[in-house]
Amino acid sequence: PVTTGSIVVPYGHVIGNEKWRGSEITQGLQGKIRLIFEDGLGLVDFHLSNRTCILYISEADLVAGDEFKRRLVRFRNASSLGGIVIVEKTQISDQYFLAVQKLVVLELGMVLLPVANQGEASQLITQLVSFYVREQSKDHNSNPFLRKQCSQLAEPSMFRTVQQIPGVGKTKALLLLQQFGSIHQLCNASVKELELVVGQTVAQQIYAF
Repeated sequence: PVTTGSIVVPYGHVIGNEKWRGSEITQGLQGKIRLIFEDGLGLVDFHLSNRTCILYISEADLVAGDEFKRRLVRFRNASSLGGIVIVEKTQISDQYFLAVQKLVVLELGMVLLPVANQGEASQLITQLVSFYVREQSKDHNSNPFLRKQCSQLAEPSMFRTVQQIPGVGKTKALLLLQQFGSIHQLCNASVKELELVVGQTVAQQIYAF
């Protein structure tokens, strides 16, 4: 059950997959947010709202092989939910991180947030929940500018991803994201379109990359 409408998340709550009961993540969430465990969440680890959920990729998942990739692709193909992928980026899993980043952000178009451990993940989930509570308490229809705040969640990971391109620093990454809006549009930009933003040399590097 990963389609929109199959899970209803009560206001200010998080629904967690039963497999996380007693874990370091859920212990870190106790007392900060209201957590309900459900058995039939399928591919999803935590539901933050009716439309947004978290898929958690642990260090062990990364080292074990490609099963986590199949899970992410299945989720993206079967679901209309907004997926946030939290990945454990440790000394051991660091070597796999760029490949995961490419899959999640460029190929699947989801948000990627790296954490050092489950304790850091619980802090991140707490911050995300308070973000959604604030957003849900505002009237989106009366103020179209509020809709833009929802997409800001993706910006730090998008910003870091664009900076991975050879020849692109912080300034050029900002200019590129302001011009093209998303990594998908940036990937599909022609050399001429890129030249207008960053000049001929860097445009060729970005296009080749």
